[in-house]
Amino acid sequence: MSRTLTAALLAIPLAVGAALVATPAAARTAPLTCGGQGVDPAAKIRYRTEAVIEAPLHTVWNLQTDVERWPTWQPPVASIERLDGGPLRTGSRFRWTTPVPPTATTPATTLVITSTVRQLARERCIRWTGPAVGVGLGIDNGVHVWTFTEVRGGVLVRTEETWTGAQVEADVPTSTTYLGAGLEAWLTHLTAAAEADPCARPHQA
Repeated sequence: MSRTLTAALLAIPLAVGAALVATPAAARTAPLTCGGQGVDPAAKIRYRTEAVIEAPLHTVWNLQTDVERWPTWQPPVASIERLDGGPLRTGSRFRWTTPVPPTATTPATTLVITSTVRQLARERCIRWTGPAVGVGLGIDNGVHVWTFTEVRGGVLVRTEETWTGAQVEADVPTSTTYLGAGLEAWLTHLTAAAEADPCARPHQA
């Protein structure tokens, strides 16, 4: 299925059956980390990508961490609820849903993803993990890392995610394709939302 078929937070598939030509070169570099922790090093399914968003760091960060607003700018997120209160922080939990199209080995379904924030450094990085469960499809654990770095003209956003579980590992290439499609779409939506913010003024590093 990143979109997440995971978790971790996953990130989540798109109801698009798009195929990715190749894993970005960035995916072959050292894993991203937050608080010294990264994705699952043993996972068979992984994807990494990045983009420069022409908007202030606080705008990008607020969009990403105000999880209850995800459905307003991320079409693949059908619903979301915080399982605790206050600002997003280490230990925060949230449950969200995303529709998933059928594949050769799994049916169309809606994934219910329960994410737990494991590490968070304000305006620098966030890492969450968790399972994703649907009818006939499940991700035992997804691990999702995001990093945010101010650069000339905006913010370099990097993201990496891994999935583990017998169902998704039954077809690693297809699962990787869906994970990649979900992460690329997430970055595209985040970029569009941040750059459309009327207060957005790129930071010049």
